[in-house]
Amino acid sequence: MITTSRANHSSLIMPCNETGQYTFEHMSHFILMAGMALLSVGLLVSCDKDEDPDVLVTAPTQYEFLRDGVNTISFSGQTSRIDMATELVGAMQDFSTSEQQLLEMFANQAADGSDVDPYADADLNASSKSIKSKVAASKDLFSSNASEAATIRSDFESWLIAQVTEVAPRSMELAEPGKAGQIADGSSVRYVSGKGLEYNQAVNKALIGALMTDQILNNYLGAAVLDEADNRTLNDAGTPAEGKSYTTMEHKWDEAYGYLFGGTQNAADPLPSLGGDDIFLNTYLSRVEGDTDFSGIAADIFDAFKLGRAAIVAGDYTIRDAQTTKIRTLISQVIAVRSVYYLQQGKNALPADGSDYGSAFHDLSEGFGFVYSLRFTRKADRTESYFSKTEVGGFIEKLSAGNGFWEIEPATLDEISEAIAAKFDFTVAQASE
Repeated sequence: MITTSRANHSSLIMPCNETGQYTFEHMSHFILMAGMALLSVGLLVSCDKDEDPDVLVTAPTQYEFLRDGVNTISFSGQTSRIDMATELVGAMQDFSTSEQQLLEMFANQAADGSDVDPYADADLNASSKSIKSKVAASKDLFSSNASEAATIRSDFESWLIAQVTEVAPRSMELAEPGKAGQIADGSSVRYVSGKGLEYNQAVNKALIGALMTDQILNNYLGAAVLDEADNRTLNDAGTPAEGKSYTTMEHKWDEAYGYLFGGTQNAADPLPSLGGDDIFLNTYLSRVEGDTDFSGIAADIFDAFKLGRAAIVAGDYTIRDAQTTKIRTLISQVIAVRSVYYLQQGKNALPADGSDYGSAFHDLSEGFGFVYSLRFTRKADRTESYFSKTEVGGFIEKLSAGNGFWEIEPATLDEISEAIAAKFDFTVAQASE
């Protein structure tokens, strides 16, 4: 169990006025008192009017939280979107799927806005949720950036359309530079664009950023969502949302958790089955965890989610925000590590004699999607991504130049890899294992 306290019992807490601000009189009084106390106690400056030095925040062993004996955790919407995205990626590999059906699966509605039944799962068809509505839809990064958000959603739609119009008609033909078709990868067959890109891999890996990561880091864990309106007041009072067992703030935190662990067999204890529960962020957290250079990252993220949720129950927003910072840093690192990993794997698989591109193209397609996802990472203490629109656009342009993967130079892949790693505390060599 993880335990932390709001304040050390021997700390001196600086008083605030009714608005939570320091006044000159408060400062003068505090300085006088601090001068008398420094010989015997530690000094902590705090302006949390609700701070109680006797309150301890303890994280449970599992992600389980009850109120009056009733479960307070709910993230069914996140599970639905994970399931929708899984069906969508699978349908892209079935060349009998029409362009219209793929677009309807993305939006969970017809072009005219009417209800449709694009999924094999009837529960998903009945859902009011959709993938498209949450792609690049975070309050912190995209609510005031409608133009970029629209471009990102258009990118996904263009990949879906291209799979049907470019790749499917030539699925029985051999791919060549500038011509879509199939290409051998050992005993497997890959289906690529004229630039060597597998559109299904681009969609799969880019959704890890544009849907899962963006919603976790830039939406549900942001103060604009957690502390919206009177969320703090209601949470302090333990007032559940209307008709629910949870407070609104608790629910928002759980929804972030759901985008990582919402497809898990046992969401309360997700680490034993990590990597086997979906094809998105959960899987690639497992892959990074499996690299000895990053061993322990999965438990660190899980522990931060538990402690942050416990802090919300205790009304300790300082501890909550510290866990938000940790989650942002670690999940952003997952995206960056896998970006570098696949670029380097693709580089190493490029054939010297130009005879066998299948393995390289598959790795580079995954790398393409993860590089696209870099746009949705989040600096721990700032309302911005580690990578700007221009930076990510520059990476994608280099990967797509000319005939794309058919002509990509190892030096270009190294250049992009080094630029990514430079933003984090790991090397290209560490991420490449």
